[in-house]
Amino acid sequence: MSMTDLINAARVSKAWPFQEAQRLLKRYPDGVKPDGSPVLFETGYGPSGLPHIGTFQEVLRTTLVRRAYEAMIGAKPEDGKTRLVAFSDDMDGLRKVPDNVPNQALLEANLHLPLSRVPDPFEKGHESFAAHNNAKLREFLDRFGFQYEFIAANDMYNSGRFDDALRQVLRKNQDILDIMLPTLREERRKTYSPILPISPGTGRVLQVPVEVVDAEAGTIRFSDEDGTVVEQSALGGMSKLQWKVDWAMRWYALGVDYEMYGKDLTDSGVQSGKIVQVLGGRKPEGLIYEMFLDQNGEKISKSKGNGLSIEEWLQYGSEESLGFYIFPNPKSAKQLHVGVIPRAVDDYWQFRERLAEQELDKQLGNPVWHLARANGGFEGSEAPGAGDSLPVTYGLLLNLSSVLGAEASEESLRDYLASYIGAERITPELDVLIGTAVAYTRDYIVPTLSKRAPATNEAEALRALDAYLAEAPADASAEELQTQVYEIGKREEYGFENLRDWFKALYQTLLGSDQGPRMGSFIALYGIENSRKLIAEALARS
Repeated sequence: MSMTDLINAARVSKAWPFQEAQRLLKRYPDGVKPDGSPVLFETGYGPSGLPHIGTFQEVLRTTLVRRAYEAMIGAKPEDGKTRLVAFSDDMDGLRKVPDNVPNQALLEANLHLPLSRVPDPFEKGHESFAAHNNAKLREFLDRFGFQYEFIAANDMYNSGRFDDALRQVLRKNQDILDIMLPTLREERRKTYSPILPISPGTGRVLQVPVEVVDAEAGTIRFSDEDGTVVEQSALGGMSKLQWKVDWAMRWYALGVDYEMYGKDLTDSGVQSGKIVQVLGGRKPEGLIYEMFLDQNGEKISKSKGNGLSIEEWLQYGSEESLGFYIFPNPKSAKQLHVGVIPRAVDDYWQFRERLAEQELDKQLGNPVWHLARANGGFEGSEAPGAGDSLPVTYGLLLNLSSVLGAEASEESLRDYLASYIGAERITPELDVLIGTAVAYTRDYIVPTLSKRAPATNEAEALRALDAYLAEAPADASAEELQTQVYEIGKREEYGFENLRDWFKALYQTLLGSDQGPRMGSFIALYGIENSRKLIAEALARS
């Protein structure tokens, strides 16, 4: 596949990252900015709570659009045609104490200080609460292999790199008020100011009326918490901006071209878009995505900690499966809980196996193609690992692990697999899933297992299966075993209305669950003699 082929296919692809990238191409028809600088993608992070998958997904999805844009203009990641900035708003004041953080009293005592000046409640040696949370975010982004630049508001404000943009905000103070005041309740209008000064006495971020004394000098006047009238600079870290104004200022100062955000920020995006125009800039392109929900259908919140953490997903599934689950339909809400992990793992591998055989237009719609590029990029039509497959499904690993029960361990699972597929086929990727399968089974499957007694007709069918297995060769293939399981279930004398009822009986009586694997594959993996023991135990309950 030539670069020209890729460009042409990318520009007509219906995959959502390419659809988003098309909007950037309309913004810059030649594929570059007029001043020659890289096209700038941004993601924002509020470090008031621990980063979660909702935070991570924004960086991933933005990266997918970034790589799609590069494909459309014939650029490689190393060409420097684009930049991705992960921005932390760590000058924001700590407005409330998160529920899932230690040393609550410490945080309570430091309310309204900039997050970058609040002591680290985790006591991990970081200079602030924000520094700890920023480090946790970067740790995972680095682990996944994202190419990004991290920028903290604290550094930009305190170093003076935002000073020119702050002066522009001061110059346009009244214009910004004209945009914002009509959107506020009457009580809020009385104290609203685009500029939030830092109290010289307490160091807190103040929500007080502010008078611009000299925009060019950056001087403002306000009443401090004790009533003292203060005249001081708004530059060099002595103030920050209200959220919507801050967002617009950042777009203006950095020259942001693309930023997506959640549905809950729709109104903020409208107001910030108006403000950035007043400042003399241009609102970025970007989609508005739906929020992740927990298993109860409630929005995931950093402060509540009610969603899956990054660590939890990786304890029970793979990095690739996380990206795969996040990829589709960003404008549709998704539930995010441990129950979605097993299918995400198996679906990822199904799509990965198909990739090498697909035509280019189908490849560009395959999530694995996009995820491979997001993870460092590649040239040509062959993605890293394209065409690979797992010799066993993750679902089968979970079933084997659940049958082993208390005896399940990575070592025992690895031994079963080695005898079934050969030790040489246990790849590093499969080895990771062996560990996560043991953890998932231990924590979420074994506690729910309940093997019921078979009904009379089910017991007869199980005896027939046992009789077949007693005569079957030890090296019978999974397909041979599966065929016989089918044949037994279809016999009229056992009275199953359909094969689904027969397989459900096998799962409930042998495995203790309502769903399960292809029984031929399971018997081949678990072993014929061990499978006969399961049947004997089930019959003993009848």
